[in-house]
Amino acid sequence: MAGAGIALTGSAGILAGTSGAFGAPGHDDHDDRGERDGHRGRRESDGPRGYGPLVPDPEGVLALPAGFSYRILTHCGVTRLETGEYTPARHDGTAAFEGPRGRTLLVNNHELKGPRGDWEHPVPLAEGLVYDPAAAGGCTVVEVSHDGEKLAEWVGIAGTSTNCAGGVTPWGTWLTCEENSDRAGERGMTRDHGYVFEVDPRDRRANRDPKPIKALGRFDHEAVVVDPRRGHMYLTEDDSDPNGLFFRWVPPQGFRHGRGRLRSLADDAGVLQAFRCFDSGGRFVDDLSRAVRPGTVYGVDWVDVPDRDAREVPVRRQFGGNEVTRARKLEGMWWADGGAYVVASYARDEDSPGEPHDGQVWFYDPRRRTLTLRLRFGVNRDPYEPGGLDGPDNITVSPYGGVIIAEDGEGLQHLMAADDRGRAFPIARNEVNIGTEEEPEYSEFAGVCFSGDGRTLFAGIQEPGILLAITGPWRRR
Repeated sequence: MAGAGIALTGSAGILAGTSGAFGAPGHDDHDDRGERDGHRGRRESDGPRGYGPLVPDPEGVLALPAGFSYRILTHCGVTRLETGEYTPARHDGTAAFEGPRGRTLLVNNHELKGPRGDWEHPVPLAEGLVYDPAAAGGCTVVEVSHDGEKLAEWVGIAGTSTNCAGGVTPWGTWLTCEENSDRAGERGMTRDHGYVFEVDPRDRRANRDPKPIKALGRFDHEAVVVDPRRGHMYLTEDDSDPNGLFFRWVPPQGFRHGRGRLRSLADDAGVLQAFRCFDSGGRFVDDLSRAVRPGTVYGVDWVDVPDRDAREVPVRRQFGGNEVTRARKLEGMWWADGGAYVVASYARDEDSPGEPHDGQVWFYDPRRRTLTLRLRFGVNRDPYEPGGLDGPDNITVSPYGGVIIAEDGEGLQHLMAADDRGRAFPIARNEVNIGTEEEPEYSEFAGVCFSGDGRTLFAGIQEPGILLAITGPWRRR
């Protein structure tokens, strides 16, 4: 596997836990066996294969292994909400919840930035569900039958900005994150942005009069997870100049999580902290790009954020050079195995002080207060090469072992899996060309998650905005 640029050592020794080990190929080193479609390097049929090679889709939507199939649930500008408006654009983070009578409820973010007039299909301003009437983003809720048929779609929250990822709560709600921190008066906004909001997929009344959870800070949020044992919440920041931070929110003494309780928090409730890492020799680590070997373990301390609402200075700029650890494009998270899986999408020469890479997956263990590098992608030097993987973004832990990652890189875009033995493989490829035949372009995948029974994998294609349900012969890997 070295020829594929895979940075992986061992298996369970590095990736212990119920989800097992995983790894994925990068392309620091090319295997120049053969050519395909004019691109040199590894073919998609080379290397370890989980479910077999991807079969091109005659409909031009999704290439899948033999035996798998997909269904389009929502499609921007094609499908409609129950109130008649078209499904909004730019699908992103998604979560699946148990609905009534064996149905599934999907909460789907729409990453729409700036004023509503910039978008043909913004999230409709549903009465009582609007935070800022000038903003285009928000969430929709999609009801799906037991056999995977879309039954209805409605607005969960509207008037938010750049709803990117988010996270599932242990009490069955969705936390949607604004990856934009415009102030009122900027880009036509009428209220401050950069917050986390809670959306209840089962109780529409609970979503009325949206209230930002200001205790979780105001910055370019990406994802959030909740520690169900300790009550801490962990948050990622996708930003640069300087690079973003990994945060922890510690609830105030006596606070107990539950439905609707986040809305009751004072704006300054609890403590928001940023992480600070040390290597095995006790030396401060300034940026996660310094780690090049999977299995690297850093100790973690937490530093209080001076002004979480960033009234004068953005949160990430409130710290000096040696006070906190940074990372380029901290993206998706998923809580499993007693900790948080955390994705860093890429780090190039101009982005970070360490070694360039095209993705990392870390695991934060709150009991040990350690951060372990589980996966590192080498630099993919030919993103249009079949089988090349880079730019991990949204992540979920699979009920069949290992993880599923949505690719948000350059060139071809995949849903990629990695099994318990550390073998990585694509399980889907986006074939919706939003470019031209001469210069093809493919949008990122997002919103990867399984149904509660594990039979269906849901995922979105951000442009033009398509939500998919994938079924097939899933099996333990």
